[in-house]
Amino acid sequence: MALFDIFKKKSEQAAPEQPEVAQREQEELSAGLEKTKAGLFSKLARAVAGRSTVDADVLDDLEEVLITSDVGVETTVKIIRRIEERIARDKYMNASELRGILREEIAALMEQALGSDGNFGLDARPGEPCVVMVVGVNGAGKTTTIGKLAAQLTKAGRKVWIGAADTFRAAAIDQLKVWADRAGATMIRQEMGSDPASVAFDTLTSAKANGADVVLIDTAGRLHNKIGLMNELTKIRNVMAKVIPDAPHEVMLVLDGSTGQNAFEQAKQFTQATQVTSLAITKLDGTAKGGVVIGISDRFRIPVRYIGIGEGIDQLRIFDRREFVNALFGNEED
Repeated sequence: MALFDIFKKKSEQAAPEQPEVAQREQEELSAGLEKTKAGLFSKLARAVAGRSTVDADVLDDLEEVLITSDVGVETTVKIIRRIEERIARDKYMNASELRGILREEIAALMEQALGSDGNFGLDARPGEPCVVMVVGVNGAGKTTTIGKLAAQLTKAGRKVWIGAADTFRAAAIDQLKVWADRAGATMIRQEMGSDPASVAFDTLTSAKANGADVVLIDTAGRLHNKIGLMNELTKIRNVMAKVIPDAPHEVMLVLDGSTGQNAFEQAKQFTQATQVTSLAITKLDGTAKGGVVIGISDRFRIPVRYIGIGEGIDQLRIFDRREFVNALFGNEED
C-alpha cells in the first residue's frame, strides 16, 4: 500500500451526506490564505483602476503585482505570456475580466506543473515500512511538520517510527520527542553529536523488526556548506538502503512559505544536494507571500504534497491545486 493512500482526496473524504466537511475545510483554507489573497487583489485592483482594456500598461502592472506577490520572475513571465496570447487570440479583453483570466491561467499552469491526476505513489515492498526522509533548513517547520504528519498517520491506524537524525541540535531532538509522544509514535534517538546516519540505521532496523508502517527521518538543516550537506544526506541514504533497499521512498523538502524568495533559493540548494521528490510549504497563514506556492511548483516541477495553514495538527493539509486556487480567488460564482 502506498503511504498516502490513507489520505484520500478531499472530494472523497467529504461524502455526499457530509457536504459541510468539504465546505468547512475550504473555508479554513481560505482563511489560512487570507493575507495572500488580500495582498494580491488589492494590488490587482490598483493595477486596473481606471482602465477599460488589458493593454501593455496593464500587463506591465500585472507583472509587478505577481513578482511582488512572490510568484517569482520565471513563472510571472509565463503567466504574462499566456495572457498576451489570449489577448492576441480574442482581440479584446476587458480589464474587469482580468481576475478571472488570471485565475484560469494560474490553474492551468499548476495543472501542467503538478500533473493531471494528483496521485503520488509511495509504494514500499510488502512487509517493509515506507521511509520518508525529511529535509529543510532550521526554522522552516521541519520538526513540526514531522510531528503533525506522525499524528495524522497514527490517527489513521499506522505504526509510525521517527528517527531523530538532526543530532547537531539538542533542542530539535527534544522537540521531536514531544511531538512523537503526542502522536503516539516511536522515536529512535542517540546522544547529541552522534552520527546522523547511525540514527537512521537504528531507526530503520527497529521499524522493520517491529512491523512499522511508516518511518519519518528528521535531518540537519545546515546550508552554509552545500558540499557537506550533500555528503551527509548521501551517507544517510546509503546507510538506510542497507536496511531497506529502496529507502528512502520519498525525500520531502520542508520550506517556510513566509520567507518568499528565500524559499526558492532553499529549494534550489536542496534539489542540488539530494533527490527531492516532494514539498511541504509551511506557515502560509501568517504571510502575504503564498504566491510562492505557485512559483515553486512551476519552477521545480516537484509535487507540493502539504501546506501548513495554522498551528493545529489538522492544519497541515494535503495540497490540492484546485482547492488552493479556489481559496485564493474564490469559487467560480464569487
